[in-house]
Amino acid sequence: MTRQREGEQAARRTRPAPGRADRNPLAALKRRFHSGELGSVPVVLGLLVVWIIFESLNENFLSPRNLSNLSVDIVGIGLISTGVVFVLLLGEIDLSVGSVSGLAAAGFAVLNVNQGVPEGLALVLAVLAGTVIGAVQGFFFAKVGVPAFVVTLAGLLGWNGLMLYILGSAGTINLDDQGLLAKLTGYYFTPVAAAYGLAALGTAGYFLASYQDVRRRRAAGVPARPLGEIVLRTAVLAVVSLAAAFVLNQFQGLPLALLIFLVFLVGLDQVLRRTPYGRMIFALGGSVEAARRTGINVDLVRISVFMVSGTMAAIGGLFLASRVTSATQTAGSGNLLMDAIAAAVIGGTSLFGGRGRTWSALLGVLVIQSIASGVALMGIQTAVQFMITGGVLLVAVVIDSLSRRARRAHGRV
Repeated sequence: MTRQREGEQAARRTRPAPGRADRNPLAALKRRFHSGELGSVPVVLGLLVVWIIFESLNENFLSPRNLSNLSVDIVGIGLISTGVVFVLLLGEIDLSVGSVSGLAAAGFAVLNVNQGVPEGLALVLAVLAGTVIGAVQGFFFAKVGVPAFVVTLAGLLGWNGLMLYILGSAGTINLDDQGLLAKLTGYYFTPVAAAYGLAALGTAGYFLASYQDVRRRRAAGVPARPLGEIVLRTAVLAVVSLAAAFVLNQFQGLPLALLIFLVFLVGLDQVLRRTPYGRMIFALGGSVEAARRTGINVDLVRISVFMVSGTMAAIGGLFLASRVTSATQTAGSGNLLMDAIAAAVIGGTSLFGGRGRTWSALLGVLVIQSIASGVALMGIQTAVQFMITGGVLLVAVVIDSLSRRARRAHGRV
């Protein structure tokens, strides 16, 4: 007993005091890496490697025109992937998001073009259709007990069939290239102040939110990030965001699509990290039984998560339709589903549930679309793109597995 007491006293002496963290930000980061808390570092390094390789092979890759186009190309898949993040946080999967996105685009086109419904109302109805689809699939998963894989696989087939049915024999419905939907991806804020203002606002917002979080944690007597680390992160964010604003202003300015995407990312990130609902999602991803014993309505949370996934799939499908100003039979097919899921995983969302952020979708889709853009610029076969993306996905899963093993070794799982 004496030795045990001495060991406990030694551990308390070496443990950081409650409400205080390591004052050295680099030491804090190093400690988290050793314990498996890699964060977004691997995917950021991977993105830099991709950009350096393609820029060395083609000098137009990092041109303002290509990067501006890339910032719009990522939006449709990125929005769908953001919804997938919510499902992955539960340790589940949604295979229907591609078909739901295509169905939403087809539904909008039929309502607006064929039936004469105003664009605004048609947009709302198309998004609500995705919400209802998510609720139906969530009901079968949560209440009936059908595995999410099977439910959403049936949805992948069924909703794709419904899309083909409502498009009819024509197969393609062209949209108004001057209409509201087309402007979602075709409008740019040309004043240079728009992009720089967004960069400054985002940087200041991040610093204030992080500082307030540190104050709350210290007041509650729990460990918090050192102020030096927050300043370092803020400085890096400022450099990246201002550089992005500079590049965008070299072409056409700030794209409306990118602005909307960032608003969704910030809003849903706040939902996940700052609300009781978000904490319930993480709790379910950690342990369903433990969450149930704490009084969480497991079935309701599960259904709501699939509703979020369906809603975001519909919104993403509308942005994809806006990019090509048409709804076609191929919408939602091809590698869209794999790209949406791969983006979430590559960006850092764990397949095991309980770990991830909405920003994972942004980082992951940047990697995937950068590879696609580079391959297209070089005129390489699409098959090579698939092989590269598959390799990147495998590396991301391996890193996730190794970091999970490290966290388990340090008692963090």
